[in-house]
Amino acid sequence: MTTRMTTMRWATAFGATMVLALAGCSGGDDGGSSSDDPIVVGISLPLTGDFSEPGKGVQRGYQAWAKIVNDKGGLLGRQVELKILDDQSNADRVVSDYEQLIGQDQVDIVVGPFSTRLVVPAARVAEEYGMLFVEPAGAAKEVFEQGFKNLFYAAPAVADDHYNHLAEYILGLPAGQRPATAAYAAMDDPFAQGTAYGLKKKLEEGGVRTVVDEVYPPNTTDFSGIAAKIASSKADIVVGGSQYQDGVNLIVALQQLDYQPKLAAFSTAPTSPEFAAAIGNKTEGILAPTGYTQKAPYPSNVEFVEKYTAQFGSPPEEDEANAYTTGQVVAAAVTAVGCAEQGECQQKLVDWVRNNTVETVVGPLSWDATGKPQGAHMIQQWVGGEIQIVLPADAKETDIVYPKPAW
Repeated sequence: MTTRMTTMRWATAFGATMVLALAGCSGGDDGGSSSDDPIVVGISLPLTGDFSEPGKGVQRGYQAWAKIVNDKGGLLGRQVELKILDDQSNADRVVSDYEQLIGQDQVDIVVGPFSTRLVVPAARVAEEYGMLFVEPAGAAKEVFEQGFKNLFYAAPAVADDHYNHLAEYILGLPAGQRPATAAYAAMDDPFAQGTAYGLKKKLEEGGVRTVVDEVYPPNTTDFSGIAAKIASSKADIVVGGSQYQDGVNLIVALQQLDYQPKLAAFSTAPTSPEFAAAIGNKTEGILAPTGYTQKAPYPSNVEFVEKYTAQFGSPPEEDEANAYTTGQVVAAAVTAVGCAEQGECQQKLVDWVRNNTVETVVGPLSWDATGKPQGAHMIQQWVGGEIQIVLPADAKETDIVYPKPAW
């Protein structure tokens, strides 16, 4: 299987309750509670429904984090136990899940689900209970406009900023090479739209004219109509605000119409190990933003990749890494503060995260007052049958290919 990430610059069931008690060595007390009871971490994830594919990746990331922590003796001398509910990709269900986890099950810690559509309602519940809420996948700007005081996004950058390096590259091209027109198609999802429209705003400000702007429901499977609009526009570049299957389906539809853009960028989809086969191995030149690379030499990432691969049989991808990073932030706070239970401890955990930098598998993370991370995403591209970092210049593994070869 082709590894989707490469070298980086920094030296960084279902429907019912599923309890994952991840056994490990029992460590001694390190200054925290001497209780033999586990620290229970409550999570609601989309294990079925529209977001089930990335949701399962997030699940694996949390599982890897818990196992690695437990193998080292746990947190505060206590084992970590994950209690995971399936929210079925439903916003109403995710609310009831976190109400149950916090109010009824009395878990010690809660962490976030996948997708901004689920993170926002889940975070409201956590805020009402005064719980620390570190999350791996709520990157849309609306997450940070809610006034949450307890939320922290455990990734390098928010959705609107994912394509910053690509925008700089495009607008820095000589006038004769710079694209003049662009077509955008985005899932009706805050994260997917955020990535596409963050780039759209920057390119429009730089003079790149929008000729197609389509938003489609999350359950869309037939992209023939959207593809026809894009192809007939003859847009120089196409940008997809996608998750996975929608991105695949749109690309296949564009291929069938023999639309050949100078640049094609899609969020999320190109980073999946299944992507190449799904679009007929016609990947050359396709771009995507990423906040994670398996080869980042951070000590915790070296350990994560090795132990995750041993546990699951293949290396971790970005969704798994963001979940693992979420766990790292929680563990750092719990260890520093010396407690994990509901009540006054939670505000101490929140204050600690807000005022500290945490070393993670995606590099050092710190946050502003809204919980927004202070970083940027890299840009990767399929080059020579492998997805490689191409931007920014000081993190690249290979040069960006522009214009894009025919698919």
